Amino acid sequence: MPRATNNPASHNRHKKIMKMAKGAYSGRRKLFRNANETVKRGLAYAFRDRKARKREFRALWIARINAAARNEDFSYSKLIAGLAAANIDINRKMLSELAIADPAAFSEYVKQAKAALEK
Repeated sequence: MPRATNNPASHNRHKKIMKMAKGAYSGRRKLFRNANETVKRGLAYAFRDRKARKREFRALWIARINAAARNEDFSYSKLIAGLAAANIDINRKMLSELAIADPAAFSEYVKQAKAALEK
């Protein structure tokens, strides 16, 4: 009995990997074993870094908010505590955008946070 290799499926799997390996250097895009390793590692990094990007942006927003709050003689932690005490529900991304694009509106939030903390 002849040996069955299911060649069309194998060929399609190889083709998919080789397509994903385009742009890699030398044998990492030309040889299937090397390309397969490259693609697997690339997908693992992509998964990891999608999670890391969220952390990095949150850290950036917090740094921006802190810098803007310090210009108002207030600290980041006091600002967040004051906003929570004043029942103001605004996320850090929007607060950071306000600090950059509309400093007057940001200073209003700081005043409200200060007032809530003084109560």
